[in-house]
Amino acid sequence: MRIDLHTHSTASDGTDTPAELVRNASAAGLDVVALTDHDTVGGHAEALAALPTGLTLVTGAELSCRLDGVSLHMLAYLFDPDEPAFARERELVRDDRVPRARAMVAALRELGAPVTWEQVRRIAGDGSVGRPHIATAMVEEGVVETVSDAFTEEWIANDGRAYVGKHELDPFEALRLIKGAGGVAVFAHPLAAKRGQCVPESAIAELARAGLDGIEADHADHTPETRTRLHALADELGLLATGSSDYHGTRKPIALGDFTTAPDVYAEIAARGSGAAPVTG
Repeated sequence: MRIDLHTHSTASDGTDTPAELVRNASAAGLDVVALTDHDTVGGHAEALAALPTGLTLVTGAELSCRLDGVSLHMLAYLFDPDEPAFARERELVRDDRVPRARAMVAALRELGAPVTWEQVRRIAGDGSVGRPHIATAMVEEGVVETVSDAFTEEWIANDGRAYVGKHELDPFEALRLIKGAGGVAVFAHPLAAKRGQCVPESAIAELARAGLDGIEADHADHTPETRTRLHALADELGLLATGSSDYHGTRKPIALGDFTTAPDVYAEIAARGSGAAPVTG
């Protein structure tokens, strides 16, 4: 089985619609794909309706969190999307994205980058607006050559000149909410230093004691040495070790299935989730 448990659609900052994403996942030879848009479940219905025969969809979301000043992401799988407390918190995070993006556009304009809010909103479409949409606008205007080039201290990286903070969950509260909705929690790219999201291993151990199910070990933003260390850390802490592409369509140069999760790990995630179940086309 080929299993990719971290992808994004136009419901957040990917370039494939949810329907295109599941079709592309099937064409890429995947057996299981998780749709984990940022802080939203808005793409799930479309993805389920378009699910190709033989492909299994795991519903999920990627949550924005912050611990001791470090921004990090938590993947939530197979939770009940209608559980009130968790749904309310996701709404708070999404609602903060628009004023944040507007403030970042204003900061960019003050720095001489001729992007506009109307341009960013057009790029985001119906999706939950985020920094990749702003970066795409910067590419359109010739400010930077690629989306990745926008994520520097000069522009919109964490603590960059045009960076603006946002509402983010405490990861321990995120765990409580995910578990309360019957979900499974996996720490996304936990040692991705180039993202500015590298947390101490001691913090991962604390999260494990608080109910964390797994860590995303195999990811493009981890070096081979880091992947090896994360697999060992998962063994030490009794955590599941997943692998995923973190696919964003054409916005990032990584393909569906470039990193995958072992079938036995996926089976354990499916068994632990009680808020929703994987769906096979």
